[in-house]
Amino acid sequence: MANPWRGEVALVVDGERRAMRLTLGALAELEAALEAESLIALVERFEGGRARAADVLALLAAGLRGGGWEGDAARLAGAEIAGGPVAAARAAAALLAAAFTVPE
Repeated sequence: MANPWRGEVALVVDGERRAMRLTLGALAELEAALEAESLIALVERFEGGRARAADVLALLAAGLRGGGWEGDAARLAGAEIAGGPVAAARAAAALLAAAFTVPE
C-alpha cells in the first residue's frame, strides 16, 4: 500500500506489491549510479526524454530500496514487473514526480 504523502509509488515485482520511495539516500545513490551532476540534471534527463532503459532500472531499484527492498538493479533486471516495460516506465516517472511534489 503506497502512501502518496510519503512520496511512495507502488510497483508489483515478481507478483509482490511493493512501495517505492526516493529517500535522500536513494536519490544520492541514483545520482552516483547515473553520474548526474545534480538532482536538477537528473530530473531534466528524465523530463527531457533522454532516459535510457538502464536509467529507468536504476531509478526503480533506488526507489525499491528506499521502500525497504534489499535487492539491487541486477536482481530487478531479472524480475518480472507487472505490466512490463510500459508499467515500469510509468512507475519510474510517477516515483520521480512524487519525490518532488506534494499530493493534492
